[in-house]
Amino acid sequence: MSRVLSIGAVLLLIFVCGASGSQGLVRPYEGRAVGAASGRIDKLVFERLDKLGIAPANICSDAVFVRRAYLDVIGTLPSAKDVRDFLADKNAGKRKALIDRLLEREEFADYWSMKWGDLLRVKAEFPINLWPNGVQAYHHWIRSSIEENMAYDRFVREMLTSSGSNFRVPAVNFYCATQSREPAVLAQAVALTFMGERAEKWDSKRLSGMAGFFAQIGYKSTAEWKEVIVGFDPNSSAIEAVFPDGVKPRIEAETDPRRVFADWLISEGNPWFARNIVNRVWSWLLGRGIIHEPDDIRPDNPPVNEQLLKYLEKELVGHHYDLKHIFRLILNSQTYQLSSIPTTEKSEAEANFAHYGLRRIEAEVLIDALNQITGTSEKYSSAVPEPFTFIPQDYRSIALADGSITSSFLEMFGRPPRDTGLESERNNKPSAAQRLHMLNSSHIQRKIERGWKLRSLLRSNRPPKQVINELYLTILSRFPTAEEAGAVDEYFGSGGKNRQQAAVDLAWALINSAEFVYRH
Repeated sequence: MSRVLSIGAVLLLIFVCGASGSQGLVRPYEGRAVGAASGRIDKLVFERLDKLGIAPANICSDAVFVRRAYLDVIGTLPSAKDVRDFLADKNAGKRKALIDRLLEREEFADYWSMKWGDLLRVKAEFPINLWPNGVQAYHHWIRSSIEENMAYDRFVREMLTSSGSNFRVPAVNFYCATQSREPAVLAQAVALTFMGERAEKWDSKRLSGMAGFFAQIGYKSTAEWKEVIVGFDPNSSAIEAVFPDGVKPRIEAETDPRRVFADWLISEGNPWFARNIVNRVWSWLLGRGIIHEPDDIRPDNPPVNEQLLKYLEKELVGHHYDLKHIFRLILNSQTYQLSSIPTTEKSEAEANFAHYGLRRIEAEVLIDALNQITGTSEKYSSAVPEPFTFIPQDYRSIALADGSITSSFLEMFGRPPRDTGLESERNNKPSAAQRLHMLNSSHIQRKIERGWKLRSLLRSNRPPKQVINELYLTILSRFPTAEEAGAVDEYFGSGGKNRQQAAVDLAWALINSAEFVYRH
């Protein structure tokens, strides 16, 4: 049964959505004007903006920052207490301190395992067919590597050079998580994932040369269900191997060509390796790459800020491929902390990071946020049932290991199928079906009306002002403005309205606002 909308509830929704964009309510989203560039990132970005005649946005408010940092770093909405504590903290270094805390949270490993799961095609069923045991082993290794902050060069080298059972040496699943085991297909997966290049667009000679490094990979089945032994097979047919830069290496007969390629790829002077990953991290945090799209690096798609990209590359190599160091540099910059409210309509502003880019939160993060707010859970299933696919009731979507395990909500809101590893597989574009689901589905209605967290708040004896404040903090991560508080308080007291129903209407209106559904 869908939600029956009262006229008052509709008017409340219109007010909430309209207030989010009104000029009189800019203050909740903006803080001070941007200061002089203090770090290298800001110097390089602001110099570029100055040349283009574009003024950067103001710094975002504390309320916006705490929400943004939680969503961008750990894929999780801050609780009302998290927001209260942050807003009450008068320490000038509180943003830096929050970033450091978030980078050590266990949700950091969950969220970035999800990101890497998309990129590495971690999926049990067709067309990847890792199968559940392989998925669980691979995801556990990815998550452990992130949790331990494994150096990025080692992380990649283990995937490229490991041999053994895909159940017991999880990194070898990289060579199983493709739609084909042909050398050219493996080469394309390596180029896309670790170089940011779409090798299917290369000329045949260049692709064949890179495929030569992966032509002698052997796959052997065992007596254990779906287990595969992956490794160097010197007896298989060799293909002449040539690096993507055109250099032809000398490879001894008993040498695994994968090791030769890995040595070349992770070398300090490699033109693709560090550049690709720092560009991806920048894109993940700010919504677009310095080279855009982040997995379409090619000579005719240059970076918008070459010096910025070189600086981040140098920092990654100089800090022994510590990706958290890159996270800290970006997150602590004024560039990252700019408001999403632009100062100009010039098209170059967004491409040059003059303001934070608005974008809808991912399907997994959105459903987790709804469950967190309401105290409900989601049911997940696999289209092709296999062993070990049972998902506990309170499991978070960002922690799902297997791209085959899904829900109707995740499908509707654009979760990627993990078939190719392309960033474009994730569809974050809003649709009419999504809007109707949030507005008028029994799924969302049940969460709001029956979830224990909201129900306990709505049935409490708190004064209306406290209930209103708590709903705003819980859902939008900020206090209501004076205008909002006045209008909502009037709604609560109008026409002898049941207070609990009024609170349900407010929760529903806030959840349906663009401010809730979008990163800003």
